[in-house]
Amino acid sequence: MPLTHTIEDRWPLRVPVLIAGGGPVGLALAALLGRYGVACLVVEADASYCEGSRAICISRRSQEIMGWVGADRALVEKGLSWTGGRSFFRDREVLHFRMPSEPGERFAPMVNIQQFYVEEFAARAARETGDQVDIRWSSRVVDVQQHADHAEVTIATPDGEQHVVRADWLVACDGGRSTVRERSGLAFEGMQYEGRYVIVDIEQATARPVERLAWFDPPSNPGSTILMHRQPDNVWRIDYQIADDEDAAEAVKPENVLPRVQSHLQMIGETAPWKPLWISIYNAKCLTLDRYRHGRVLFAGDAAHLVPIFGVRGLNSGLDDAGNLAWKLALVVGGQADAALLDSYSSERVHATRQNIRYGAKSTEFMAPPHAGFTLMREAALRLAGENETVRSLINPRQSTPISYAGSPLNLPSRTPQPSPGPGETAPDALVGTRHLTQLFGHGFVALLFSDTPVPDFIGGLETGQGLAGLTVWRLSRTPVGDPTAELHDATGDARRRYGAAEGNLVLVRPDGYVMARWPLADAAAVNAALAPYRSPPTSDGESA
Repeated sequence: MPLTHTIEDRWPLRVPVLIAGGGPVGLALAALLGRYGVACLVVEADASYCEGSRAICISRRSQEIMGWVGADRALVEKGLSWTGGRSFFRDREVLHFRMPSEPGERFAPMVNIQQFYVEEFAARAARETGDQVDIRWSSRVVDVQQHADHAEVTIATPDGEQHVVRADWLVACDGGRSTVRERSGLAFEGMQYEGRYVIVDIEQATARPVERLAWFDPPSNPGSTILMHRQPDNVWRIDYQIADDEDAAEAVKPENVLPRVQSHLQMIGETAPWKPLWISIYNAKCLTLDRYRHGRVLFAGDAAHLVPIFGVRGLNSGLDDAGNLAWKLALVVGGQADAALLDSYSSERVHATRQNIRYGAKSTEFMAPPHAGFTLMREAALRLAGENETVRSLINPRQSTPISYAGSPLNLPSRTPQPSPGPGETAPDALVGTRHLTQLFGHGFVALLFSDTPVPDFIGGLETGQGLAGLTVWRLSRTPVGDPTAELHDATGDARRRYGAAEGNLVLVRPDGYVMARWPLADAAAVNAALAPYRSPPTSDGESA
């Protein structure tokens, strides 16, 4: 149901979901919840979208999530897609890598686009849900008090007033300095690195291909590491490492930044006129909460975890938080699932964060060596990589990939060994006829039945569900199909190959595009039992176990 407001101040007295933070994660979550029919209020301290490029590399998985709310076309049309990159040691190329990509996949492995565009597209998608989503700018959460059946949230507005809103569920997406986290008495665990990077956006026309570029100890800036990415609007994003003894305040002053940028542009032959747009500074952090659910409060994005930017796992992991949480929260709010389902959000995404931190830490230590010994080892690897192909894997940047939830409590155990993707893995894409398989996900449970002939007994034995708890069955056939609304022609066999499927296999996919179960043969009773927990009235009072 839509939000209702008081006549006096037009602030709602109570909402099903309040999202603290209107960055890309909070807005994407709001758009997803709105599509699922859940009313939510978004409260953002800033007056509008962010400034500067910030997070710029959007993974294939994140593009898919944005597609669930209809924001993928704008993202891809505005962004710059890429599949690989190059690394240089001083002035010599030592690595040319390409990320996995197969014909017929819906999205490129990465698309470069400034974060403020992601926020704009997500906000637009949220507004398109009608009166389900209410976005309030220039308003900040200043206090949180938990109760058995709600969280009481105090919000400060630009007019100096404070308003108290009761939220059945509060989701903290308010960033690395989260007020919700601080007012809840929670603290990150982990570490941060000493190495610091200046981040610069400049406007300059270029004809270079779109790829990730990295220089180690370049002649333009000896002793530094430099990253470059093209962005839309003729913008270069440049990250360069500063020395340990440099003062951070001095390092970001234009008179110190611009000569370094000019030196590097001159070295690589980019001679067109340019101008700076935005300057910031960054150091890598490996921090997380131990749980992302605390009673009626849930944490997502940077409010839940901070991971290194190397390997582009920051925003992408936050969007995966939103994709994981949205369907579970919608089922709980709608009374179709027990609140304990939200504990699986915490366990799955904490596991994902720890994996991202592990990979991100390796990339960080390579980009900004923590000690002299590591610097020597890195230099040796870079020298050898130019001549020895086997060494090049050591300097591969290991870009973000979806994390497997192998130990998830939602996975249905297989009685017999099953091929990949198994329960807890992402469901692969494939072009089947004129439709991509990933276009089927994000809206409810999906059953993929690999069979060249109809199985009417299976369809007839399924119990009907509603909304997110409903089930859509697609039969994938290698022979031409008769009903394109329920059957897909896998003429190339790509879908069968990518799913490791044999005749009669059934794959059950969660609303967030993860495999939940596989069966050698379609079994209606087994599918009904698998979906029963998502079609049951809640039994708990909302408290976390």
